[in-house]
Amino acid sequence: MAELANQSTILKNLIQPVFFNLKQVDDKQAFDRLLAEKEPSLVDEIYHQLSELVALRFPEKMGRPSSEELELGIQRELNGSQLHDYGVWVYYPWRNTVIHLLDEEAFIEVRTNRNMLKITSDEQKVLRSKIVGIIGMSVGSGAALAIALERGAGELRIADMDTLDLSNLNRIRSSVLNLGLPKTTIVAREIAEIDPYIKVRVFDCGITEDNIDQFFDDGGRIDLLVELCDSIGMKLRSRMHAKKRGIPVVMETSDNGVLDIERFDLNPALELLHGRFTDSEVENLLGADSWTPDITAKFIAVDELSSRMKLSFTEIGKSISRWPQLGSEVTMGAGVVASVSRLILLGDEKLYGRKYLDIGEFNLG
Repeated sequence: MAELANQSTILKNLIQPVFFNLKQVDDKQAFDRLLAEKEPSLVDEIYHQLSELVALRFPEKMGRPSSEELELGIQRELNGSQLHDYGVWVYYPWRNTVIHLLDEEAFIEVRTNRNMLKITSDEQKVLRSKIVGIIGMSVGSGAALAIALERGAGELRIADMDTLDLSNLNRIRSSVLNLGLPKTTIVAREIAEIDPYIKVRVFDCGITEDNIDQFFDDGGRIDLLVELCDSIGMKLRSRMHAKKRGIPVVMETSDNGVLDIERFDLNPALELLHGRFTDSEVENLLGADSWTPDITAKFIAVDELSSRMKLSFTEIGKSISRWPQLGSEVTMGAGVVASVSRLILLGDEKLYGRKYLDIGEFNLG
């Protein structure tokens, strides 16, 4: 039982896929050992991926070349290689599954093709060079996945200290099979299964005074901070670090679609959270983790809340225990954060301040 428990602990911490290039002797030998020792499931759809790669190069034919053109293009891509050895084989240890995929450049070309021209090739190259840090994986998990889907960054740094609880599944897209796993592990694995070439760095103890500089700077300074954590102290502390480095900050609070954009990259003299707290209040709150009614009212004024949230606000600590969040609102917010992040990373200087996207104001009748 102890050995099984140890294996379970090791498996919980696995987040990185393993790549094998069978044209390299060492990789080929390691791959053969993996097949013999782990007996993983094999997924090989490489011919279909190659077909997609070739077909998208026939835009004038709407991606439908003739069978002769398709086969000629595939053979040109193979360039004498055997199909089995072409591209890479990627092992996902948490699934004990190996999949045959295109090489990085071809993979990205196919996966981002349907972004065109809402995101151009040149813009995609710019985004590929960007690093986005995301603090808080309850709401932030959706933002991280939305950014990954668009390939809105080449590296994501994700931070959270919590594990997945059953009550999280009203707003976090996950599985009951992931209950008890670190939220960062769940997100890192899902991104790896969408695109194993996106670099994901995990801070599974959250952000602390000991690692905050590493989060911002190690391996290259982040280009954008997406702050979606619960701690008022960390909200303020992370902004102080972003301001010092001239890094823009994006925050979304779901209810009423409240979106905060702080452009410390354009104006490092900006006050934190648009000056909603005085310097002395900020200093006092840096070590705070709990929200008092007074702090909450200054962070988001009661008159800015939706009618349902106003009702909920008065019942926290009475009939309900926590600040409510809905899956639909979190999902919408994730898309907004991903879109705004992309625009900022591509040089938009018009986005700043507090914005609202209140679905209750839409005329849906």
